Amino acid sequence: MAEIGRKKGVSALLMALAAGKSVREAARAAGVSERTATRRLADPAFHRRVAELRAEMMGRAVGTMADGAADAAATLRKLLKAKGESVRLGACRALLELGVKLRESVDFEARLAALEGKADEPKP
Repeated sequence: MAEIGRKKGVSALLMALAAGKSVREAARAAGVSERTATRRLADPAFHRRVAELRAEMMGRAVGTMADGAADAAATLRKLLKAKGESVRLGACRALLELGVKLRESVDFEARLAALEGKADEPKP
């Protein structure tokens, strides 16, 4: 029974640390001592798992943002036809600036993926 409680404590500690809580806050949330939390965090495997969980959380957040991006772009397009000149100008600026940034980001990711692919190829 103590093993189940210990596993719950480890899971809670992992999640709290991955969410960005301090060691003290994470320990409190997980029901473990700060010393235990610090000791666990010193373990490379535990530290890697915190990083993996944090990456998963960020991936979900990016997915949520991407889901709303199409709606945001559609709203900006509608604002291009607004009556107010300043509103239209703001929409134009936003579309142009964000469009350039998005293109740069997509291009960068494609170039990075190509380089990573070449790095993974077997050497002759």
